[in-house]
Amino acid sequence: MATTQTPPVKTAKTPPVGTARPLRKAVAGGPAIVRFYRSAVGKKWVMAITGIILMSFVAVHLLGNIKLFLSKQEMNLYAEALRTMPGHLLPRTWLLWTIRAGLIAAFVFHIHAAYGLTLINRKARPQRYQSKRDYVAADFASRTMRWTGIIILLFLIFHLMDLTWGNANPQWLRGDAYNNLVYSLQRPVVAIAYAVAMIALGIHLYHGSWSLFQSMGINNPRINGLRRPFAIGFAAVIMVGNLLFPIAVQTHWVTLKCPHTEPVTSPCNRAKGS
Repeated sequence: MATTQTPPVKTAKTPPVGTARPLRKAVAGGPAIVRFYRSAVGKKWVMAITGIILMSFVAVHLLGNIKLFLSKQEMNLYAEALRTMPGHLLPRTWLLWTIRAGLIAAFVFHIHAAYGLTLINRKARPQRYQSKRDYVAADFASRTMRWTGIIILLFLIFHLMDLTWGNANPQWLRGDAYNNLVYSLQRPVVAIAYAVAMIALGIHLYHGSWSLFQSMGINNPRINGLRRPFAIGFAAVIMVGNLLFPIAVQTHWVTLKCPHTEPVTSPCNRAKGS
């Protein structure tokens, strides 16, 4: 009598003990720099580098705007110098628009890298549960980075419409940076929105300037202790410095000077206007 033999059961191969399975499939192809950017490490580097560029911009922007406290002439000459730099070497505003394009690119990559890292972290930890201990351990700045970033983005759009393009400022006059800013911050709603945005910027800068060292792999016991004081100091200077502008205008420390007079880079003649 013939006996039937059952086929051998195929068992799934299990990885050797101690071997971790990849959280997501690696995407092959493309230039090396693109493959690097697709990784979490690459995105952290992009966030750190673009963060340094944007931090440098807000520092220089604050230094330039401090001329508001000197005079209308100084403020407007500074604004005109930005449009004419570097003198006769290039046509008017070419270098300014080149810098603007670089800042826009840095801003876009900063947002895209942050979004990509969020997706990677969610795939790595699909469970949404967060213990009370974890919530307390993460500081307020790190937990609110997404929301402070959104506030800054919305304010930036309005800020451009208000002071660069002029379509959100009824009193806007091309070239009169001093009075344009005063006109804008004289409106209580705008002054409050400006203050809220600057507080959000300070919180965002604090966590960003503290974490960029870790994102770039800079871990040295000699400088690790300086990271938090640097982050606190930088964020505080930018936030307090920018908050002075709406406070100065609302308290009439800074007032309009000869509004709607030409040329706007000449000394203000009080006989011609207020």
